[in-house]
Amino acid sequence: MSLQQAPQSRVFVELVPWADRGRENYLLSGGETLPGLRRPLSSAQAQTATREVHVSGTAEVSATPDRAQVVVQMSSTKEAAAEAKKSVCRRLDYVTQTLQQQGVQSENVTVTKDFQKGRKCLSHWKQRVCITFTEFGKMQNICNFLVEKLDSSVVISQPQFYHTPGSIENLRRQACLVAVENAWRKAQEVCNLVGQTLGKPLLIKEEEMKEWEGQIDDHQSSRLSSSLTVQQKIKSATIHAACKVFITFEVKGREKKKNRI
Repeated sequence: MSLQQAPQSRVFVELVPWADRGRENYLLSGGETLPGLRRPLSSAQAQTATREVHVSGTAEVSATPDRAQVVVQMSSTKEAAAEAKKSVCRRLDYVTQTLQQQGVQSENVTVTKDFQKGRKCLSHWKQRVCITFTEFGKMQNICNFLVEKLDSSVVISQPQFYHTPGSIENLRRQACLVAVENAWRKAQEVCNLVGQTLGKPLLIKEEEMKEWEGQIDDHQSSRLSSSLTVQQKIKSATIHAACKVFITFEVKGREKKKNRI
């Protein structure tokens, strides 16, 4: 009795180089896969393989507001419209003259007018002067001077601090650059520690950017906003930005110094 011969089967196996990280399985003729074995790099491949160091860097920066807006409002109510207007214009001239003497540019001053006819044939004339300041010390001096010189018919608002769009964009850029610098210093120290030389960056990725407005403490926040000092208002309007980056650097071996004869 003869033995029955087993059917022949064909198997295709591919050896995956150690450097080929994405191909980890062997392919069989039937479409199935088996776990693959990796072989180490040859000496030639090891010399050309890129060595890398991966680091992250973080930074937090802040910027105080660069603008403040103050509104000076003057009003008068009289039977004759001309008299009401004259009374308001006299105070307006004093305010604008004071601003000019203190070096406030005309493009930072906006004047609006409002006239209303009230009951009993009374005329109500109102004018508002909106002033934008870039120097907060000068703003305080001007506001204190106007409060001292003018009567109660002139109302000066509390300063409103804010940031221009350009200053916020500069803050974001500064946070990113400082985070990159911190990551570079970290990678430099790591390479020095292990006796290697830091090479060029292979990948720079911004992973996170956060912004928030500064807050005063709970005790101060419970107080009315009008009772806060100028410095407290500036602190509350300060914007903070935090950035996190991920960088991959090339690592080079240190060159051996040749002995001089």
